[in-house]
Amino acid sequence: MAAVAAQLPDTPSSTLRGHQGPVRAVRFNNNGNYCLSCGSDKIIKLWNPHSALSIKTYKGHGQEVLDIAATLDNSRLASGGTDKMIILWDVGTGQIIRKFRGHSGAINSIAFNDECTVIVTGSYDATIRTWDTRSRRYDPIQVLDEASDSISSVKVSNHEIISGCIDGKVRLYDLRAGKMNEDYIGPPVTSVSYSKDGQCILTSCLDNTLRLLDKDSGQLLNEFTGHKNSDYKIDSCFTHTDAHVVSGSEDGYIFIWDLVEGSVVTKLNANLSKRDIIYSLAFHPREPYLLTASAFGDIIFWKKSDNEGCTEDGS
Repeated sequence: MAAVAAQLPDTPSSTLRGHQGPVRAVRFNNNGNYCLSCGSDKIIKLWNPHSALSIKTYKGHGQEVLDIAATLDNSRLASGGTDKMIILWDVGTGQIIRKFRGHSGAINSIAFNDECTVIVTGSYDATIRTWDTRSRRYDPIQVLDEASDSISSVKVSNHEIISGCIDGKVRLYDLRAGKMNEDYIGPPVTSVSYSKDGQCILTSCLDNTLRLLDKDSGQLLNEFTGHKNSDYKIDSCFTHTDAHVVSGSEDGYIFIWDLVEGSVVTKLNANLSKRDIIYSLAFHPREPYLLTASAFGDIIFWKKSDNEGCTEDGS
C-alpha cells in the first residue's frame, strides 16, 4: 500500500478561483506546467496551478464554453460550446486566429490530432467533424455521422478517433484504414479516454459505472463503481502511470480505483457541500497531480502531501 500511496494525490495544494458559475472543463497542457479551464461564464482561463496564478483570460464565445484543448507546443488552443462555434486562439496574445461554424448543436468535446493540424469536435447534433487549421476553408474536411444521439466525448490518438455517445455506443474510427468499429455499452456514454499505452479505453456511463475496454477487441476488462453518476456529463481518466483510474462524482467526491483489482483506493472530498458536482478533472502527464473542477466554480489542484516542496515544473 505504501507504493500505491506514493503514486496518488491526497491533499488540496491550491484553489483556482476566477470563474463565475460552473467550470465545465479543466485540462493540463502537454507538459503539465499550466492548465486551461472554461465554463458557463463564457470565458477560458490559462493558469499556473503550481502557483495558483491566473495568467490570461480569453473572451470570444457568446455562450457557455464546454471544452478546450491545447496544441502540443502550447502555442494555440481550441474551444467549443453551446454557441456551436469552434474558436482557434493564439495562446500568447489571446487573439482569435479563426472561427469555424458548421455544427447545428452544442459542441460537447474538442481535441487536436497529434500534428495539431486538425481539430476534432463532437456535438449534440450527433456528428463528429474535423477541421483543417491550415486551410482557408471554413467547412469541415470530414463529417462522421454514424451516431444516433449526442456525441459526448472525443479523443484522438495517431490515426484514430474514439467517441462516446448518448446512444450507448463507443465508436473507434481508424482514419488510415477507413474503418469504424462500434461497441455497444448500453447506458449513455459521457466520457472516453485512452490509457497511456494506447491499449485500453476508459468509459464513463450514466449508470454509476466506469468500464475498461480493450481497444482492439472491445472486450470488457473491468468495471469500477462506488461513485454517483446518473444525470450529468462527468470526466474520468487514467493516472500518469496507468495503474489507477479516476472519476468525478455527483456528490462532491473524487474516486480513485486500482486498475487491475477494480477496488476503490481512495476517495477525495472536493467540497464541503455534498451537493456539488465534479464535472471535470485532469491528471498530470508525469506526476501525481490532479485538477478537479466543480459546479460551484472552484478548481482544486491536488498533490501528494509529501510533494509540497516540489519546484514549479513538478521536478
